[in-house]
Amino acid sequence: MPIKVLFICHGSICRSPMAKYIMLDLVKKAGRQDEFIIDSAATSSEELGNPVYPPARAVLKEHGIDCSGYAARRMRYDDYEVYDLIIGMDSENMYYMKRMWPEDPEGKLSLLMDHTKDPREVSDPWYTRDFDKAYSDILEGCESLLSIL
Repeated sequence: MPIKVLFICHGSICRSPMAKYIMLDLVKKAGRQDEFIIDSAATSSEELGNPVYPPARAVLKEHGIDCSGYAARRMRYDDYEVYDLIIGMDSENMYYMKRMWPEDPEGKLSLLMDHTKDPREVSDPWYTRDFDKAYSDILEGCESLLSIL
């Protein structure tokens, strides 16, 4: 049974799809792609159906990661039953995740960087414009996460 991971951010056009495709790349390189189902979703509805934001897409491409065919979607109540891990990028994402799933009886909710030696938020490159920093942080988070799965 594959491990199902859902990454969450505000619009699901920058950080969470970057996490999805970085994690997919890492599991493929590790020869573990059959062990995972990985997706991305938004806390908001403003970017539904949109592709990965062009600067985020460019950073992924620089690292040899393809994200074509992506379309942002909003998180759904049934995601809690579908996914084993639901991972946000910052405290605002976690706020909305806990509003949707206030009980979290299975302990599925976390922040990506909580899985690293240096817990922190992944700053939103939509505002910071630092897509390289977001990539670096997300890569660190995904590598740490994969090492424990």
